[in-house]
Amino acid sequence: MIVCKFGGTSVANAEQIKKVANIVRANPERKIVAVSAPGKRFGDDIKVTDLLIELADAALNNGDVSGKLQIVVDRFKEITEELGIDDSICDVIAKDLQERVALDKTNEFLFIDNIKASGEDNNAKLIAEYFNAIGLRAKYVSPKNKLILNDYPERTIALPEAYENLKDLGKGDEVIVFPGFFGYTREGILRTFDRGGSDITGSILAAAVKADLYENFTDVDCVFSANPKVVNNPVGISEITYREMRELSYSGFTVFHDEALMPVYKLGIPVTVKNTNNPSAPGTKIVPTRALTGRPVTGISADSGFSILYVSKYLMNREIGFGRKLLQIIEEENISYEHTPSGLDDISVVIRSKQLTDEAEERIVKRVKEELHADDVYFRHGLSLIVIVGEGMRNNTGLAARATSAISRTGANIEMINQGSSEVSLVFGVLQQTENQILRALYDEFFAPITVG
Repeated sequence: MIVCKFGGTSVANAEQIKKVANIVRANPERKIVAVSAPGKRFGDDIKVTDLLIELADAALNNGDVSGKLQIVVDRFKEITEELGIDDSICDVIAKDLQERVALDKTNEFLFIDNIKASGEDNNAKLIAEYFNAIGLRAKYVSPKNKLILNDYPERTIALPEAYENLKDLGKGDEVIVFPGFFGYTREGILRTFDRGGSDITGSILAAAVKADLYENFTDVDCVFSANPKVVNNPVGISEITYREMRELSYSGFTVFHDEALMPVYKLGIPVTVKNTNNPSAPGTKIVPTRALTGRPVTGISADSGFSILYVSKYLMNREIGFGRKLLQIIEEENISYEHTPSGLDDISVVIRSKQLTDEAEERIVKRVKEELHADDVYFRHGLSLIVIVGEGMRNNTGLAARATSAISRTGANIEMINQGSSEVSLVFGVLQQTENQILRALYDEFFAPITVG
């Protein structure tokens, strides 16, 4: 059995949905289809999810709800008309949106989740309707009472019972069309995964039914070794390990959500990233292990929006529990951290800036000074993390020296260096304005054509 997920650009309009139908019909093993909300149809278009966020904001702030709601319905109506299916599905969508807008608004976060999730939910209904209209037997399945999630406000994850509930999907003759991005708690409260979470839904479905393959369809032929918007014609990756992909997607690769690999990773289910617009292309295979090539680096990625908490205290290394106490202060602000590079008398904690407020920063600095008696404490902002990833890095001497030399040639300063114990990744903290320049320099260093003679 194959589980396939189609992202927003793959289901953005009628033309794309027809491609999806052709792909599903081409292989009878494609029994479960997870779909996103309609994405951008062209460069400066607006995703349906963004339209829904505007609708939710209007509902919360006594704005133009009817006008915003109609814009969303019209987007689905355009798809319906071009697909040539019964437009009664638009009445279903309009009614669904009206009911969601009328929901309790006491918890604004959960209310917005409900509105946002309607993009995936209604698109799944529409796509199932189209499949049936062209003779491809299909059934829309709601996540309710099946994809069971933990309770708010914890970070959204699927509970073990979700896998049990979903294990028999796809055993019938029909193609299952399942909306991505959201599920429900045991009490029936709708919750969404992080943005891009349809990848997570697809992975959960693949793990639940123990699929032979999870296909993730997007709008590129493969995963590239660097961002093609920054590096000209980067090398495509034909095969990559779960661990390599996790490192790259965490730090800026937008092709695959960084949490989506965990369910399939645990079962060793292979993943293929493919192009809806060019399904015959081999794509990129994500596998548990792979044969190493002569090139030690698989990919280089970059992500901005980081801050560093710098803490210095003489003889810090002699003080038992200092790191634990520091991280506990951060934890009590409900903030997660990314990296903690340290020296004898200093430690840096890398945090995503969006988690910080001025008030939280003030409290953290004050507590570290008063409770941990630090000599110096301050935050630095406007940083990017650039990550070099490759299973072959462990067996390659001088790789870090090559990387730092390439960065130094740009004239940029390195604010932080960190390497995990697995030695599969090497992380550099740099000023955000130097990110692209450094990314290109590192790509040239590790991916330039090898000349002979």
